Amino acid sequence: MSQHSTAPPPTLADVAEKAGVSRQTVSNAVNNPDLLRPDTLARVQDAIAALGYSPNRAARNLRTRVSHLIGVRFTPAEEGTANGLMDRFLHSLVASSAEVGYHVLLFADSDTEPLQAYDELLRSTAVDAFVVTDTYLGAPQAAWLAQRRAPFVAFGRPWADPQATHAWVDVDGAAGAALATSHLVERGHTQIAWLGWRKDSFIGEDRRSGWARVMGEHGLPVAGLAARAENTVACGRASAERLLDEAAPTAFVCASDTLALGVLQMMYQRGLVAGRDLAVVGFDDSQVAQVVPPGLTSVRQPLEQVAVEVVKALQGLLASPPVVQQGVLLSPTLALRGSS
Repeated sequence: MSQHSTAPPPTLADVAEKAGVSRQTVSNAVNNPDLLRPDTLARVQDAIAALGYSPNRAARNLRTRVSHLIGVRFTPAEEGTANGLMDRFLHSLVASSAEVGYHVLLFADSDTEPLQAYDELLRSTAVDAFVVTDTYLGAPQAAWLAQRRAPFVAFGRPWADPQATHAWVDVDGAAGAALATSHLVERGHTQIAWLGWRKDSFIGEDRRSGWARVMGEHGLPVAGLAARAENTVACGRASAERLLDEAAPTAFVCASDTLALGVLQMMYQRGLVAGRDLAVVGFDDSQVAQVVPPGLTSVRQPLEQVAVEVVKALQGLLASPPVVQQGVLLSPTLALRGSS
């Protein structure tokens, strides 16, 4: 028997040991070199050359873009609100993703380290792309991912950076508030109040502009008929009380169903009936809007279509070569119920 034996080829672990880095760093040097500092990348590449390391192509493909997972940061619904929007969106996103062979990976992130989970998932190549859902908060996720050339699509416009070129899908909030206001004007109301969010809320101000535009088109007053509140039922109730006492509106258009529920609570405490004594319209068409007596008229976002467009954009980003679509702005509808 021959004493000659062929030495096994160098492994990723051998390269990591020679370069003095982790195996994940070597993997990133091969698959995602943009993630590494130039000096670290050079050290790994020198070790690869010295050892004659050749990454297995099949294994490399497994690490790059065949996880078939889409990462979505999930935040729990806030206490004291009627916000079920993300539940509807996520359900639609899961279904739309499955139709094209992808699955959704939900992850939580730390309030103190908002990018930590994104960083860990990106470095481990655990997901192929991300869906970002909190652009309205001025959160840094979109800019951070764009800087690292990580594939992602945003549900929401790049409010804080109108020049951003990443893919996004959104619903026209101004058009929704305009629909609500026009409906009330058609019902004969001329004193229509707006109950919205703080001035630093991009979405709140966008929705407010729809109310203001329709009021202006009909020559109706807006002075003293608008109030801002935190998005809780209690804050909505307190602001509605002040508006009713100071401006005597006959109808309310609200930036959310949560605020509209505050109006309904105020009315209940004063013995007023929605749809008879005051008209109320919410925004988001939550499950609460559909069951609270006498039924809350509300602007409904086409979340099923949002999910379809998001997945379509993701398919483009994950194609070879990648295709970045332009922003998609969808139109909402108005779900009519007894409150108006």
